[in-house]
Amino acid sequence: MEGHLRAVHRTIVVVDVEGFGDRRRTNRHQVAVRQGLYRALREAFTGSGIAWADCDRADRGDGVFILVPPEVPKGLFAEPLPLALVTALQAHNSTYPVQEWIRLRMAVHAGEVTYDEHGVTAAAVNLAFRLVEAPALKAALTGSAGVLAVIASSWFFDEVIAHCEAGVSAAYRRAEVRVKETAAVGWIALPDDPDPAGAVDGAPGDSSGLTQIGAEAGQAPPLVPVGVRYSLPPDAAAFTGRDGELDRITAAVVDEAAAGGVVAIHAIGGMPGVGKTALAVHAAHLLRPRFADRQLFIDLHAHTPGHSPVPAGAALAGLLAAAGVDARYLPDDLDGRASLWRDRMAGQRALLVLDNAASSGQVAPLLPGGEGCLVLVTSRRHLGDLPGSTVPLLLETLPTDEAQQMFLRLAPGAAASPVEPVAELVRLAGCLPLAISLLARVYARHPSWTLGDLAAETRAGMLTLAAENTSVAAAFGVSYRYLAPGLQRFFRRLGLHPGTAVDAYAAAALAGVSLEQAARRLDALHGEGLLTEAGYRRYGMHDLIRRYARDRAAAGPAAGRGQALERLLDYYQHTAALAEARLARQTRASPAPALAAPAAAPNLRDSARALAWARAERANLLACLDHASQTGQHARVVALTAAVAALLRQDGPWTDAITRHATAATAARHLGDQPGQANALTNLGDVRRLTGDYPGAAQALEEALGVYCDLGDRLGQANALNQLGIVRWATGDYPGATQALDEALGIFRGLGDRRGQAIALVHLGVVRLVTGDYPGAAQALAEALAISRDLGDRLGQANALTNLGIVRSQTGDYPDAAQALAEALGISRDLGDRRGQAIALTHLGIVRRLTGDYPGAAPALAEALAISRDLGDRRSEANALTELGPCGG
Repeated sequence: MEGHLRAVHRTIVVVDVEGFGDRRRTNRHQVAVRQGLYRALREAFTGSGIAWADCDRADRGDGVFILVPPEVPKGLFAEPLPLALVTALQAHNSTYPVQEWIRLRMAVHAGEVTYDEHGVTAAAVNLAFRLVEAPALKAALTGSAGVLAVIASSWFFDEVIAHCEAGVSAAYRRAEVRVKETAAVGWIALPDDPDPAGAVDGAPGDSSGLTQIGAEAGQAPPLVPVGVRYSLPPDAAAFTGRDGELDRITAAVVDEAAAGGVVAIHAIGGMPGVGKTALAVHAAHLLRPRFADRQLFIDLHAHTPGHSPVPAGAALAGLLAAAGVDARYLPDDLDGRASLWRDRMAGQRALLVLDNAASSGQVAPLLPGGEGCLVLVTSRRHLGDLPGSTVPLLLETLPTDEAQQMFLRLAPGAAASPVEPVAELVRLAGCLPLAISLLARVYARHPSWTLGDLAAETRAGMLTLAAENTSVAAAFGVSYRYLAPGLQRFFRRLGLHPGTAVDAYAAAALAGVSLEQAARRLDALHGEGLLTEAGYRRYGMHDLIRRYARDRAAAGPAAGRGQALERLLDYYQHTAALAEARLARQTRASPAPALAAPAAAPNLRDSARALAWARAERANLLACLDHASQTGQHARVVALTAAVAALLRQDGPWTDAITRHATAATAARHLGDQPGQANALTNLGDVRRLTGDYPGAAQALEEALGVYCDLGDRLGQANALNQLGIVRWATGDYPGATQALDEALGIFRGLGDRRGQAIALVHLGVVRLVTGDYPGAAQALAEALAISRDLGDRLGQANALTNLGIVRSQTGDYPDAAQALAEALGISRDLGDRRGQAIALTHLGIVRRLTGDYPGAAPALAEALAISRDLGDRRSEANALTELGPCGG
């Protein structure tokens, strides 16, 4: 590190890799971990607006010590750096074998730093090193399902984090730091697994931070990060009783394990609010150590108000995404998906919670086929058609003594009260766990009340309720009635949301309040037990509470409801359009008219943030799109579908994207919106091509081209011609492909659209390659590469380099071919583009085979084959298998 003449106040970051010296990591694995660590740090710092090259760094073997230039805003280290680092680490872990996965502890401090002849000297630096070694931080990461645990010094928390936007400081929990001679206070956060139970001193249980799998009918599920191993909700802090049921589940698992396998299915049934989900999740947490490979939770939405049950095919799409299969390459049919799921689970010890199931037919395709798995299913209905080995468990209401224990655990202030008032309260609650928990929270919120007061309030509410829902609805009524008026209104507005999860930004738009107010009110309703955590700073509702909220909202003025929904739809449409602009490969022709910016919206300043937001909000965006379709909002359908086009293309399933774009094209025709119609047709043609429907793709693209020509929209023409050229190439019409791509390239050049030029040049290079015009192909691809490098478009660089490597291989220039393909592979690894990796590896293997390097060819082709199988990309899998044969693979 360079010397300094005086002390400078600098941000100090220290990171350590968990288990770097684990005996299962060979030297090769450790090298890959170190490379991945530096790549992740570089990407996260750069993506957060921190110049990585300007930071002073010292390697620590199993970590890195970083000094940040003093002019860099310290708030970047509270947000967005931790989230950017999580994204980079998850991308690494989804690409590399388990021995090369990275989980990090990160300490953040700031203080005066000086240098002498021995290097850095400062008490602030010593404290940062002590923080990263804190036992509380190590325990937090060990007990976390995430990839990152952050500890901030007390100074950094007070001076920086506490002054960030609402919600950031709430993610941190106080912890004691005692390392060697140091005794201090630190503040710990788990950005992608906030506050698992017991992870941080005094921290309550919280969400896993991973998106739960599930979707409504006809939709793809929310995308889960590839290779998810854990998505269980937090265990109930006050879980009470159910010893007999737990014994039955655990005994069956132990017995099966002793016999050499675990193939156990438990169907947990019972009335709403009886605690089916709580039992399943509690049992899953107890048994988690026995199922180390994967523990997944899925809400199948059988009784979620406003949502149809998740089709088995959509649920399988989510499960396969969790198992590492790229959703774009999923089999179209249910049997194909079920077979692929059973194949992925073969040999794994996995635990699966299927919550809120509608029927045996919905559940049966989701069952793993081999030994080593436990499946817990909850449903209000009897699932009589599941396999004969299924163990049915019918939950009744809690016995009176256990119901009283539960109330006292949730409201410890009532422990000194006589038994009789507690017994009356649980009787009024019908001994139903959901109702008991709500009444306990009401009591805890009103310290001046006696148990008799609470009982009187509950009885008063019951007079107006239907008999079959008396206990739980009365509990809702008491909870709702004593909310502040503003919080009551906020609760009613949340009931209008078409989706099942909400964050502060969407809630602010829906309720017409500030972001800070929305965040506080979400936290308040969560504290009252009326909301559940569905992820980091994201909230959902129990089905019954959602129905209650909707009923309360329906009783209010219709105009207010309509205005609230319009604000919410405007928010999603506006923000999705911003994300689309970051994610789309080409500039959109005739974009939809811009909406006024909402009062608060997330910062989507780069493609990584845009993709993370779009994936987190996928289910909500599609739910809003369905609402717009059902209510005849044709302009909204056109604009919102266009705003999710890049997400649908990137994450699939493409069959769903086809339906969406076809619907948007029809809506645009109905409106007479020619630009919207042409854009929808272009997107439709693109996705049809990806599924191999070349006639359908050509038809849509030619129709789009005609509309663009009528409008005089040159950019639209170029986009349609570019896509049409690819379709003609795929069907062997090389002259037609060349003509379309040459015309597209000329238009892009005339418009000065350099990214469009690069994309057209790559496609033109591919056509020239297959027609034997190797000099022309090399020239086009080299020009595309130069443009992509000028633009900083790394995906464009990888595409150009891969095809340039193929051209050089075809012309016998094997050294340059290997160099280009290796560079393309490196970029694809950096970007987490697994399909790009598979293609580069396949052709790199071919080059090595052609040069006699069979020992080098076989591993490259084997890795390409493994990635293709994981993605479900049958074409790439076939290519890798074909080339692996001559190598003895």
